[in-house]
Amino acid sequence: MATKLSSRKGAKEAVGTTRNLIVVSDIHGSCKMAIPPPRPFKLTDGGYYLPSGLQKKMLVFWNEFWRVWVPKATRGEPWDLCINGETVDGVHHKSTTQYTQNKTNQKDAAIAILRPIVDLCPGRLFVTSGTPVHSGESGCDDEGVAEELGAVPDKTGRHARYELWIRVGTALCHIMHHIGTTGRTHYESSAPMGELGEALTEAGRWEDEPPQFIVRSHRHRYVEVRIPTSKGFAAVAVTPGWQAKTPFAYRIAGARQSPPQFGGLLIRQGDEEAYTRPKVWTIGRPGVE
Repeated sequence: MATKLSSRKGAKEAVGTTRNLIVVSDIHGSCKMAIPPPRPFKLTDGGYYLPSGLQKKMLVFWNEFWRVWVPKATRGEPWDLCINGETVDGVHHKSTTQYTQNKTNQKDAAIAILRPIVDLCPGRLFVTSGTPVHSGESGCDDEGVAEELGAVPDKTGRHARYELWIRVGTALCHIMHHIGTTGRTHYESSAPMGELGEALTEAGRWEDEPPQFIVRSHRHRYVEVRIPTSKGFAAVAVTPGWQAKTPFAYRIAGARQSPPQFGGLLIRQGDEEAYTRPKVWTIGRPGVE
């Protein structure tokens, strides 16, 4: 039976077990344009992969995000972590940007990247599955990484679940990887607004509690849309990723001119209300000749 609205007049408002949820996505382990393992990574056939200059710059952002921004943004409080899809890059589109296309190596690389963060996390770990071309059919490659890292399984036993419903303080949140894309910036908010409208419509049809916050990923670009509601507001946010521009991005309208975005999102229960707070970096333009 569907859960009925807990926010109706006279009903006690539900409160989640966490006040802080960090969401990051699109790790793309094994891609030369993504976050590298923190130490030289040993490959199956011998030898080691060392990060490029670009990856070293990304590591500065990565380390600042976890070591400086997260403790400050959460006010030093405990936090849960959601990795919203695509822990590995996969073997896809005849691409040559992976430093290994060995799936075992890719899984090990993702674990090497994420294990220090999971060890740093004082709360629970959740993982969602990403696009099949990166994460494998039915998210099988994300599943292997999520199980190894100890992600909380859903009721079916999946460690890399298709979607996550979680309550952060008083805010019900719905998190999954996929969302529609666009080639033009003036349509960038269209799919998020559509996602929010569909969520509210479906909740109304079945008298379920609507989510206050919806989080999606996949685009590697941050955008947030919010609308007023009887509880204050509802919002949908699309997270930035942790992968720089691949050759594919240079062929896409909008993306081909946009600098890459790196970062993540905090959903937090404040003293007065729940809110979202993003952190986004970019490396800017290449040098002028």
